[in-house]
Amino acid sequence: MKTLFIGYPKCTTCKKAYAALCDLGIEAEYRNIKEENPTKEEIQGWIDKGISIDKLFNTSGMLYRELNVKEKRKTYTQEQLIDLLASDGMLVKRPIVIQEDKIIIGNKPNDYASLNKD
Repeated sequence: MKTLFIGYPKCTTCKKAYAALCDLGIEAEYRNIKEENPTKEEIQGWIDKGISIDKLFNTSGMLYRELNVKEKRKTYTQEQLIDLLASDGMLVKRPIVIQEDKIIIGNKPNDYASLNKD
């Protein structure tokens, strides 16, 4: 069963989350979110599977503050917000762990235990 881990290698939280997956015996393909942004289609797919667009924003990120995304979120349509998220991976909350229909946003080791081992 394929597991995808989308994270940022320099992020301490991502390092801890990836280690937690490894400790559980879950092998995951690592995708660098800075080098390979989530696409509009991927983001829309996550939303279609029940992930709130609000949970996808990295609200503590520097780029989020620099671009004043907090204010933009008040007036942008969902399509505009998806475009914004897809424009730079650093706007997206990380890590993201995907296995079939399961999507886990953020470092949640307790949720990782529900994933299937490869």
